[in-house]
Amino acid sequence: MSNAIQDAPVRAARRPRKDSLSHRSLPRWATAAFAAAAVALGVGTGVLAGLESRVQWGLLSALIFVVISYTVTSAVENRRQAKDRLATSVVWVCFVLAVVPLLSLIWVTVSRGMKVLDAYFLTHSMAGIPGFEVGGGVYHALLGTLQQVGLATVISAPIGLLTAVYLVEYGKGALAKAVTFFVDVMTGIPSIVAGLFILSIMLMADLQPSGLMGALALAILMIPVVVRSTEEMLKLVPNELREAALALGVPKWRVILKVVIPTAIGGITTGVMLAIARIAGETAPIMLLVFGTQLINTNPFEGAQSALPFYIWEQYKVGSEASYDRAWAAALVLIVFVMILNLVARGIARWKAPKTGR
Repeated sequence: MSNAIQDAPVRAARRPRKDSLSHRSLPRWATAAFAAAAVALGVGTGVLAGLESRVQWGLLSALIFVVISYTVTSAVENRRQAKDRLATSVVWVCFVLAVVPLLSLIWVTVSRGMKVLDAYFLTHSMAGIPGFEVGGGVYHALLGTLQQVGLATVISAPIGLLTAVYLVEYGKGALAKAVTFFVDVMTGIPSIVAGLFILSIMLMADLQPSGLMGALALAILMIPVVVRSTEEMLKLVPNELREAALALGVPKWRVILKVVIPTAIGGITTGVMLAIARIAGETAPIMLLVFGTQLINTNPFEGAQSALPFYIWEQYKVGSEASYDRAWAAALVLIVFVMILNLVARGIARWKAPKTGR
């Protein structure tokens, strides 16, 4: 009798309740079925309505997918699960809307750029080759981009690093607030404004277009990115490390140099690499300050140079089939260049990340 009384709560707990949230649920393949039905209905509705754009078909399918997910879930499960599935569906729709244009861009760039992308294209310039004819390469533009981005990095990385160290370790009062304000303003400055600023200095000083002028404009765009990323990395360094070093009598500048910066070097390097990737595709400053040339100029301090963004614009402007192919191939080279920088940044971040284990 006592055992039966003791087992009663267990049996009651095992007995399914009618108001349980899981007494009815959709199968795992329900989302895929909703998506297939939404695509079919969206395409069918678009065809019947006379809509010729596949983008319109996709938007209709996305809307129908959200409606079907919420309606069916409300009928089969409950309102709470329906709201959860509605939020999940909206997230998936937004993800697809963001990824599809990116994949389409990559597909078009790769398919059209691979037509002329070979060793000859990467090792020759456009010297002596009319823009409307087949031939030529991107070597002079690739060399110009590497030199200009390299000079901009040499200029901006130390300035950005030292500014971030000042803001985190020493910055107090009105000066720190002013520096922070101007860094925020420079973060959103249009690239054409940076180009016009250097152009005005170049005209007043009677200087000629060169790769250095373009690098100065790129450095202006790169500095605030380096400052912001480095500042956030330095703030992540635990204060206990600083306090322990200071307690040993180490001067503050040595604490920053030997403890703080080495601890955050992985994140700082990643931020610099991402800033390089951000300026590699800038076109407006290059058009104003580098001036462009069809010849190979290995001296960025004298004479006009070319760059990958300028080369792409230049070839597309010609308007021939051969120039279009060269423009797409140069765009593919630029995408690969930026992708390599991002992969290097991720690799450095993982390599420098603290390893946790037992």
